[in-house]
Amino acid sequence: MRSRFTAFALGDASHLLASWHPATRPDRLELDDDLCWERLDIDETHGGVDDVRATVTFRASWWQRRTGACGVLTERSRFRRLDGRWLYVDGVVDPA
Repeated sequence: MRSRFTAFALGDASHLLASWHPATRPDRLELDDDLCWERLDIDETHGGVDDVRATVTFRASWWQRRTGACGVLTERSRFRRLDGRWLYVDGVVDPA
C-alpha cells in the first residue's frame, strides 16, 4: 500500500500498473497532475505473511494545485499475493 501511495504522489503510473493484479488491472492509467497526495495513514490491515488475500483500510490526504481544494480519501483496498508479491485487486471508497 505504501509503495502504491508513493507512486500516486510521484505520478508513477508504471509502478501502479505493475502492482495491480492482472485480473483487474486497466490497460492504461491516466493520473491527474493537478492532484497532490500528501499523507497516508493506515487504519487497519487484515492478512499476513502466510496469507494469499489481505485488506488495507487507509486515509490519504490530498490537495489540488489549481483550486487549492483539499480532502481525504478513505478506502478499503483488497490485495492478493501472486508469485510472492502483493498485488492490488480493488477497493471500496468511503463516501463520507
